[in-house]
Amino acid sequence: MPPSHAEPTSSTFSLEPVPKVITFDCYGTLVQWYEVLTREVDATLATHGAHGQHASEILDRFTAQGQRLTGEKPHRLYKEILRTGFSAALAEHGVQASSEDIERIATSPTTMGPHPEVPEVLRRLRERYKLAIFTNSDDDLIAPTVAHIGVPFDYVITAEQAQAYKPSRAFFEHAYRTMGVTQNETVHVAMGMYWDMKACHELGLRGIWVNRRGERGNPDWLPYAEVRDLNGAAALLLPAR
Repeated sequence: MPPSHAEPTSSTFSLEPVPKVITFDCYGTLVQWYEVLTREVDATLATHGAHGQHASEILDRFTAQGQRLTGEKPHRLYKEILRTGFSAALAEHGVQASSEDIERIATSPTTMGPHPEVPEVLRRLRERYKLAIFTNSDDDLIAPTVAHIGVPFDYVITAEQAQAYKPSRAFFEHAYRTMGVTQNETVHVAMGMYWDMKACHELGLRGIWVNRRGERGNPDWLPYAEVRDLNGAAALLLPAR
């Protein structure tokens, strides 16, 4: 059972040195990535009469495809990775999706709204910190999603801008240059274990893992604080005086 948002796991977390910028992964962390994609994949399976196939398994296969595709060079846009990755993931389960099916899935990130607690927590955090999004997305793909969140961000750093995907060092170094801060002046908040906590471990970043789905963490990528949602992150970043 994941920890309560009121009781974050924080044995190694410290606000010293005091951060200037709180950086966030977007998909899954701030907005409803799994919920929307599950709905879209379910609709595709129903259209093709794919009885016995489960959206969660196809999302897992897309994740594996995504890890492979984002590591390849030259850099390709995330829209292409969504199209290629979901086509392959569905085909692995015997579903030959149409181009219309794939396009609907690939553009669905533009419709993703925030998790319920996210806007209010971000507004509280803005009173003390600058806020940034670090996303494995494209500029035009992420813009509507950020608008749905409804809270201003000081920076939105994309893989398209960096020409690199998390968890690569190149992405994070580009982001810190863009913001004009050092990594020690940030805390990274994210749901992604491979995409984000791995990078925090390898680069020596302070990380808060938002474990919304009650998953097992990876002890090889410690230290990171573990919370259930953004309320838990706020408890660490805005401790009671």
